[in-house]
Amino acid sequence: MRVTLSWLLGAVLLAGCTPSRAQPQAEGAGLGAVVGGEAPPPGTPVPPPVIPPGASPSVDEARQSPGVVAAGGIGAPYNYGPAVMQDGDRTRIWWCSQYPAARPPGDDILHAEAAGIGGPFTGPGGGPAQSVLSGNPGAFDGVHTCDPSVLKVDGVYYLYYTGAAGDHALGNSIGMATSPDGINWTRANGGNPILNPARDTPRDNTYGAGQPAVVFLDGFFYLMFTDTTGRAAGWNGAGQFIVRSKDPAFVLGVEALGERGFEPAASTQVPRTRSLVDAFSADLMWIEALESFAVAHETQDGTTVTFLDRNFSLRPYPPVLIPGPWKEGPGLLRQPDGHAPISVADPCGRVPLDVVRATMTGEAGAPTHLKHFGIDLHGIDACSDVNRMLTVLDGFAMPSPVRTMDLVAGGSVIRVDRRTVAGLLAVRLLERRVPGLDRVPVAANLATGVPAVQAPTGGTGLLLGDGKLWAVRPPGVAQLNASAITPVTDEQWNSYPAGLALG
Repeated sequence: MRVTLSWLLGAVLLAGCTPSRAQPQAEGAGLGAVVGGEAPPPGTPVPPPVIPPGASPSVDEARQSPGVVAAGGIGAPYNYGPAVMQDGDRTRIWWCSQYPAARPPGDDILHAEAAGIGGPFTGPGGGPAQSVLSGNPGAFDGVHTCDPSVLKVDGVYYLYYTGAAGDHALGNSIGMATSPDGINWTRANGGNPILNPARDTPRDNTYGAGQPAVVFLDGFFYLMFTDTTGRAAGWNGAGQFIVRSKDPAFVLGVEALGERGFEPAASTQVPRTRSLVDAFSADLMWIEALESFAVAHETQDGTTVTFLDRNFSLRPYPPVLIPGPWKEGPGLLRQPDGHAPISVADPCGRVPLDVVRATMTGEAGAPTHLKHFGIDLHGIDACSDVNRMLTVLDGFAMPSPVRTMDLVAGGSVIRVDRRTVAGLLAVRLLERRVPGLDRVPVAANLATGVPAVQAPTGGTGLLLGDGKLWAVRPPGVAQLNASAITPVTDEQWNSYPAGLALG
């Protein structure tokens, strides 16, 4: 069988953690393109975490799947580099493999779904996983598409991936595609890469730029990635760099994280002057309950999760370990925007950390056997601060003190008469009320039968007691609420004071 992979060799030292032996795949680099050797002496030590008193979380609830949770169908020789999303009532996974029938020959991105993180993940009708993105002949990703990271923002799916033309001299670059459903993808930026190797420093490791991990926060897309040519990369090319932009294609308004924080950049093609961790094939997530980014990367005994504050300037908590075997970088279970899932059992006091990672080297000499591992962080008091509580509980509905339901949305509390309506508008229903929510005044009441209006464009909204028009995204909310719908013009719709969009 034709081999398309090469190992990134050598130990990676991370201050405060055990040595990493991560060996992610480097498409386009070619076998033998990376020269390993003994690790050099550690450099300047990383400053210790700055931990607020009583704020350091504890770890419990260790878990793992009994077997493989996701795999390609017949002929798929390897499976690694997953992106895992909790998308409503289903869990979705995209990962790197290769299907003989997919053209051109090379790495493909597969997709499958399951009822939960424990799998089994399957394709349509319970069949094999689908190949959803393959090489684009003649382009930068002409042979290989790999290492997916997937977001869903305002109903649009964004796929960031490593692409290579198959020419070992070129190295890898990062591309982006969009989709209405996470399956049918259209390449963005005219099919050109959105990020290329910086080429700051020549190294034996010619991998280039790839292995993206993307989070959407406060209107910004944060893109973390490997660049073995970056100035601040390690001796063997290890390192994780960050750029951000409000443009998902990173064409406009780019800012790069450097030694002085985020600074405006003409493009993503800027010197890489600051690395977050010495690692390959890492994943990124924002955790509301901790007000912290989490970088998941492989170390000797499993996946280490390193915490960084909003500005990537401090490490507010000590790292934690999700133990177990691995052969390639992890994919964190994330919400569609790349944020951490919220614990239904204890949304203010627990944070579940779950990853899927390849655990063995298969017959093709590449990572495979995707399995699930997880832990819980606990001892957190995320609801002691009202603003953080409203962020953590965003999208949750729970019983109110007056036998109705309270829905948290956009930093406000909306009291909903009907539980069925609250269930349609909420991400999750809680059976017990979070006591801290009593400190937040009710912004509006969604009473049974409130008037509803519908614009020609198809938008439906409810006129609540505060006099504002609250748009409702899910179909059928007005009917379920016994609200009569009145057609209005776009001008009339725009004349109402605007409330939040619900659902």
